[in-house]
Amino acid sequence: MKKNFIFNDVNKIKGVGPQLSKYLKNKKIEKIKDIILNLPYSETDRSKLVKLNNLEIGRTQTIKVIVKKINFPRIRNLPNKIICEDETGKIDIIYFNSREGYLKKLYPLNNWVIISGKINYFKNNYQMSNPDYVTTLDEKDYVLKSIPKYDLTKGINEKKYRLISEQVINNLPVVEDWLDENFIKDNKLLNWNESIENLHNTKHEKSKSSKSFRRLVFDELCANFFTISANRNRIKKKKISKKFLNKKSNFIEKKLPFILTQSQKKVLSEINNDLLSERKMFRIVQGDVGSGKTIVSLLAISNIIESGYQCALMGPTAILAKQHYELAKKIYKDVNFNIDFLTGKTELKNRKEILKRLETGKTDLIIGTHSLFQKKINFKKLGFVVIDEQHKFGVRQRSELSKKGGDNCDVLLMSATPIPRTMMMSLYGDMDTSKITEKPALRKKIITLSKPEKKIHELWKFIKKQIHNQNQIFWVCPLIEESSFLDYSSAKKKFDLINKKFPNNVGLIHGALDKDEKEIVLTKFLNKKISILVSTTVIEVGIDFPNANLIIIENANKFGLAQLHQLRGRVGRGKKQGTCILLYNDGLSKNSIKRIKILKESDDGFYIAEEDLKLRGFGDLIGYQQSGIKNFRFADPVVHEELFKIAENYVKKNLPLLNKNKYSFLLKLFDKAEIINVEEI
Repeated sequence: MKKNFIFNDVNKIKGVGPQLSKYLKNKKIEKIKDIILNLPYSETDRSKLVKLNNLEIGRTQTIKVIVKKINFPRIRNLPNKIICEDETGKIDIIYFNSREGYLKKLYPLNNWVIISGKINYFKNNYQMSNPDYVTTLDEKDYVLKSIPKYDLTKGINEKKYRLISEQVINNLPVVEDWLDENFIKDNKLLNWNESIENLHNTKHEKSKSSKSFRRLVFDELCANFFTISANRNRIKKKKISKKFLNKKSNFIEKKLPFILTQSQKKVLSEINNDLLSERKMFRIVQGDVGSGKTIVSLLAISNIIESGYQCALMGPTAILAKQHYELAKKIYKDVNFNIDFLTGKTELKNRKEILKRLETGKTDLIIGTHSLFQKKINFKKLGFVVIDEQHKFGVRQRSELSKKGGDNCDVLLMSATPIPRTMMMSLYGDMDTSKITEKPALRKKIITLSKPEKKIHELWKFIKKQIHNQNQIFWVCPLIEESSFLDYSSAKKKFDLINKKFPNNVGLIHGALDKDEKEIVLTKFLNKKISILVSTTVIEVGIDFPNANLIIIENANKFGLAQLHQLRGRVGRGKKQGTCILLYNDGLSKNSIKRIKILKESDDGFYIAEEDLKLRGFGDLIGYQQSGIKNFRFADPVVHEELFKIAENYVKKNLPLLNKNKYSFLLKLFDKAEIINVEEI
């Protein structure tokens, strides 16, 4: 079998036709390499032969029996029955919709057979329906063993998948390893072929700390790091340095009603250095909720405009983009900047005028949604793109984004989701990173309280007082509809309850609403036409509601720490004191108690993100998944933290070898080859 065979479609495997290919595709198994990477999650022990008088109902067991009789009923819909026995008892083997000829061949009368399957009991008789394996004594070694269990889909049983998997694993071509023997030994790994064979073989250890599994994790990390490093080289091309003397930004900064924090000044300096350099900027600014990222970006934008270039600022929603537009007008009121606002809803007449101003260079700054990057939109001299809350961009999208303004366009991403270092390194390694860690001096720390849900009635008086003081309230529920499986509160049900207590003063938003419907309700809340907003977690990111000073989070024990912190950051954005009340059910787990305690003690998003990772583990970070950050298939930043560092150093050292095709097999294995165009590096 040649090495390239691994990257062929599964229909190249003997016995895999169109129908089976379709079933495999449902499990995202399209190439032979996908079978290699589809590891067994457990195993079924079929190695012991059990006498019929020792059978256990409900268990999968293997028996050696003699075939005594085959019944083929002539009445439709009745099953076929094979009566078998050993010296200790009898058992009925039941088949539905099986052909006579097939069963007679499988069960020759008065012959011994090996059968393995789940034991049932019916009408005082042991039964086995549609056994997993039936074979002769000559072939017993194929069944009498521990057999790997794979996560399968409808249409594929264990026996069928085993035939495919073993055909691939037992005939793997010898792959020339890209790691040298000393490196493998020093880092407690194994060579590639041995690792893959071990991981599919029940005799070998398959824990996350085994040498075989560590090797697969290391390979996945290297493929990921090579991709983002190559993307970094592609993005950080030469450009013409921007020329400015900070005149506009210094003037604007002096007029601000507050003093920038040291952290903001440091990040602004890092951005300005990038703008002045001869390499394209591609930087992400991580700022905790309410840390003042937008002001920093607007000051940087003023430098770009001073240097004679146009700028674009993009928000994820029209309502957030509109807030940026209003803030920009306020900040720039004493300087002569031409600012336009563009979304998908901009009227045709206005749109045409805006597009014309962009093309002729009359617009200095355009603020809007993703519609800013439609093909019809042309800039005269775009020099700086700022993307807010867009950490959903993957490596490929970031590469495309960097091309939007041509060779001289710098790109800045902003995120209010603090991300632990190991994840940051592996997700955004192609970008320079800045952190705003301080909160504005006038911003008061949000008071965080916890309360059992059975005392929810005690809140009504407090809410009434908040409304009387012109404050607004978020009420967050985890699910949209009532679920019979989970005891989460339903947002709809809660809306009805609260609306009865505060009639015509409550709004409701959730994930099932379309974008326009959401924005209508959010705008009503922003304009203070309603005082309470009942919501699922869609209010988590971005929008600034200065009069919202109370947030109540139901089932707080069901959320991750980082997500609770993001939600808490929706309040206390103005000068008034913000309050967060965490409602919880009785019987909290130790981790839930820890999460609530950490949240009450700290408002540092970066510390909270690290603690969240430790407490919940990477695979369970719901908050990150909802933010668009994708899991690795094998690597876990908690379990494999040291491998992240080893892989990062290895890739830095070996990046020059990437264009010599040494790592082409590795990149193809993890679907990275198409992202990296090796010739470009």
